Amino acid sequence: MSTGGRQIRRAALQVVALFVVSRLLGLLREVVIGAAFGTSAEYDAYLAAITIPDILFTLIAGGALGSAFIPTFTGYLARGDAAGAWRLASGVVNLLVLVLLGATALAWLGAPLLVSTVLVPGFSPSQQALTASLMRVMLLAPLCFGVSGVVMGILNARQHFILPALTPSFLNLALIGAAWLAAPRLGVRALAWGYLAGALLHLLVQLPGLYWVGARYNLRLNVRDPGIRQVLKLMAPRVLGLAAVQLNFVVNKNIASWFGAGAVSALNYAWLLMLLPQGVFAQAVATAAFPTFADQVARGKRDELRHSLVSTLRTVFFLCIPAAVGLLVLGRPFVAALFERGAFGAASTEAVAWALSLYALGLVGHAGIEIVARGFYALHDTWTPVWVGGAAMGVNVVASLALSAVFARAGLPPHGGLALANSLAALLEMAWLLVRIRSRIGGLEGRALLRSTAQSGLAAGVMAAVLVTCQLLLPSVPPVLLAAGGIVLGAAVYLLVAYLLRAEELALVRRLFLKRLQRG
Repeated sequence: MSTGGRQIRRAALQVVALFVVSRLLGLLREVVIGAAFGTSAEYDAYLAAITIPDILFTLIAGGALGSAFIPTFTGYLARGDAAGAWRLASGVVNLLVLVLLGATALAWLGAPLLVSTVLVPGFSPSQQALTASLMRVMLLAPLCFGVSGVVMGILNARQHFILPALTPSFLNLALIGAAWLAAPRLGVRALAWGYLAGALLHLLVQLPGLYWVGARYNLRLNVRDPGIRQVLKLMAPRVLGLAAVQLNFVVNKNIASWFGAGAVSALNYAWLLMLLPQGVFAQAVATAAFPTFADQVARGKRDELRHSLVSTLRTVFFLCIPAAVGLLVLGRPFVAALFERGAFGAASTEAVAWALSLYALGLVGHAGIEIVARGFYALHDTWTPVWVGGAAMGVNVVASLALSAVFARAGLPPHGGLALANSLAALLEMAWLLVRIRSRIGGLEGRALLRSTAQSGLAAGVMAAVLVTCQLLLPSVPPVLLAAGGIVLGAAVYLLVAYLLRAEELALVRRLFLKRLQRG
């Protein structure tokens, strides 16, 4: 076992449990919100309003900054220049605050125009006015998220993952409290204020970590500082790549706004359910792996990088392939068991389950992108993921328009076309990135990766056959029992078949998550 592999596994063990908690809280958040608002026009307005604050954070201070800041910050530390590292961190925070303040002010002024012409032109005038009002409340959140993102990068670079992994949980708790306690009095505006409170908590919970790592801050800002210029240089192409992703979300909401009340909400519920396994398995492991990838590149250990990347991919595929099949087969009872109460009725269940079954097809693609993209960022190559992602975005937009029209003509809910287009684009993007990085790191241990993926696919296929048979034989079983029993039975069948196939990843997962936990 390589040193890099051990580092990633130790970090992943620290992060995965907290990611599981965060994702479960996120699920609870959607359950509480679903009971309060269902797939309603009011909730559609909130989801549209949050788009611009999310874009500001993501493009200026989110993944773009992290992918550029961590390698540069780690490079200073690797050279023993702690003073330079903290000077870089301070300068990035100061520049970030100035940029976000300006962007937020412009978005606040232009909110009505953005809503009516770009985001949701299909909404009614009253729904557009509500969307603009909610957006203005939430526009302060990107400032908190932005500074929090830099703090997260500092802590991750210093191999401290606990506090950053806690932050989504506090955001979820704020929204749960808002939907549960304040929504009866404030309506959907409670969610906007809950989002703002969650953004503040997202920052505050990480501040003790700065003390632990000996952080030093000053107010000086020198945009000509070599470190800041390096961050901006690395960040620029990543911003373009993320802009393509965010443009996809904008286009999807724009198209869905014409499909009637609830279409935007149904896609959102389904998307978040698909992200549950993606976050627990792929995002958690990718977060833990990225600093190790960056360190291996900084030390010139390309062979270690290749092995670490492939091992991480094999493990993530082993976990995500059965998760995708499970969502596809058990989607409807799963949605009904989770959400069907209060304002969330049977019609909402059907709309969400339809989109979820099509989003599930792309789960492995989204998971693979999380891992492979970080390999490129560690190599200081942020351009390749940009142009590959941009091409995939183009495929997504064209396919969204075409497939939603095809579904509508066939009498199928047209919002499903948007979900299927997203899945096809994600699979294409992952495959393209794998081809590109293969030449950069001297291969991908292709036989081992293909054998592992084939074994996982076969085991998941047997699992699907068993679950479909059980549903046919037990048509009157309540959704709660069908979903819970299906998850347990499906996991048991998958693991048994993987054991019979002697899948190496089964032993790896057992060693990672059982033996280490028993020692702890």
